[in-house]
Amino acid sequence: MSQTRDIPIVSAAGALYTRGAMLWLKAFHIVFVVTWFAGLFYLPRLFVYHVAANDTSSLERFVVMERRLFSIMTVGAALALLFGVAMVMWEPLYLQQGWLRAKLVLVGALIGYHLWCRALMDALRAGRNAHTQRWYRIFNELPGVLLIAIVLLAVIKPTFG
Repeated sequence: MSQTRDIPIVSAAGALYTRGAMLWLKAFHIVFVVTWFAGLFYLPRLFVYHVAANDTSSLERFVVMERRLFSIMTVGAALALLFGVAMVMWEPLYLQQGWLRAKLVLVGALIGYHLWCRALMDALRAGRNAHTQRWYRIFNELPGVLLIAIVLLAVIKPTFG
């Protein structure tokens, strides 16, 4: 059985900290990553339905649903990033590991995808949609690919020579 007592540990950088504190940061990071990804998976699906809608009441409903979901997923993203940054600040030597640098590149791509979702949402709201349902279905697959890569990097922690 694993115990997570607050045992003083000296980090590779020479900082004294407790194992429990890092585990709390990591736990909340994961919680908010899940929140963020829930939105990243569902918002583009709403776009598919939005494009298919023809009546005014459905279009208005999708605008409201998309805006609310975007707000929730933005909070999740901000808190995931905050706790991720806190872990790196707690143990800066993590940045020397290639897997983390690769993960951060993919997180940058996720942030770009998030902002792209915002632009698409704004275009749909304004009636300036330039994409088909099929395009949105394909677009919806991108965060899944990024998630797989990020999880593999974070769990396996491959070394890059």
